[in-house]
Amino acid sequence: MDGSVKYGRTRIAPTPSGFLHLGNVMSFVRTIDLGKRNGAKVLLRIDDMDRERVELEYVQDIFDTLNFLELPWDEGPRNVVEFEREWSQIHRMGLYKEALDLLREEGDLFACNCSRAQVLRDSVDGVYPGTCRKKGISLDEENLSWRLGTDEKEIGVRDWEGRVVNVGMPGSMKDFVVRKRDGFPAYQLTSVVDDLFYDVDLVVRGEDLWDSTVAQHFLAEKLGKGSAFGAIGFYHHPLLMAEGERKLSKSAGDTSVQYLRKQGLKKMDVYTMVAKMMGREGEPGNWEELAETEF
Repeated sequence: MDGSVKYGRTRIAPTPSGFLHLGNVMSFVRTIDLGKRNGAKVLLRIDDMDRERVELEYVQDIFDTLNFLELPWDEGPRNVVEFEREWSQIHRMGLYKEALDLLREEGDLFACNCSRAQVLRDSVDGVYPGTCRKKGISLDEENLSWRLGTDEKEIGVRDWEGRVVNVGMPGSMKDFVVRKRDGFPAYQLTSVVDDLFYDVDLVVRGEDLWDSTVAQHFLAEKLGKGSAFGAIGFYHHPLLMAEGERKLSKSAGDTSVQYLRKQGLKKMDVYTMVAKMMGREGEPGNWEELAETEF
């Protein structure tokens, strides 16, 4: 990651549905480092559209964690007040509605009344089996999700170095949800709309979001933004795993930065813990030193 490819803007996009953990820290460092090496400004974009799980203390935790670890960002809110006043996804609801209206006008959507439990009952591997695709349920009925009908068309994804790989739609993203039962737009749609709105051209995310990346390219094409979204470079990094190769979770409080701070740990201690979980030696005192051990 020598800076041979130039970009304009990347983003860190935490979701305030729990306290940030060490895996988030590692991802933020990768994003900031890759962005700065390649000339990109770093935007802080907080994804707060999951209204059932978002809480103000989790929003505050994002700023507390970034400031405690002295992680820099160039654009975006500096505190909760600025976030709520100008940067919350609530302020972009009009853009999300425009995207949903376009998909509806093009006939790309169908209504679905299946719960997650029902999908799991009807599908051994948890892949949506297309139960409601041909039912003709009205999109205007309440308490229904809206799904985007997918197909087997190959999709091109550009990596951060400019190489394009062509892949099919992953099974996990078959007929994926673009509007939830509560009427709010789903993650895949808001992520595409936001990245285009902010002119993000470098996305750094965990390898567990590869399927989402493919789905988002498909969605962008349906929105008539395939060329713009296809020009974004993507870097999918390995995940930071807990003991027993468990994926870190916001529900696992002992790896949250907030918990570690309450135990008296300092910035260097947190970065050292991340380095050790990555199997790296040394005691990095800041994000730059951790980045040097990562790449």
